[in-house]
Amino acid sequence: MNLSRTTPILRSFDQAKAVEFYVDFLGFRIDFEHRFEPGLPLYMQVSRGDCVLHLSEHHGDACPGAALRIEVDALDELHAELQAKRYGNARPGIEETPWGSREMSVRDPFGNRLTFTNAG
Repeated sequence: MNLSRTTPILRSFDQAKAVEFYVDFLGFRIDFEHRFEPGLPLYMQVSRGDCVLHLSEHHGDACPGAALRIEVDALDELHAELQAKRYGNARPGIEETPWGSREMSVRDPFGNRLTFTNAG
């Protein structure tokens, strides 16, 4: 038996803010968007490399305030990329943890925390 990759579902409330944060700032791309009909909540998949996230405006799909750890093989490179964008709502820094890893955490506009950590 083999367990495969997970795809977390994060709560979102505003499509424009989600795109600004995940696409414009973090560099994800939109894979798909779905609404049952105009005016109903959005369900969207974004990805960057092997990292796939689902963002949902549907009340029952997820609660705001989730925390994710995302391994990255070039944390300093990602940090420099994000700093260069001069995003007005977040300027994350890299932290050395007591357990020996390096991490960079950032909160999305909906209260979810994404922690990028050096792989390994």
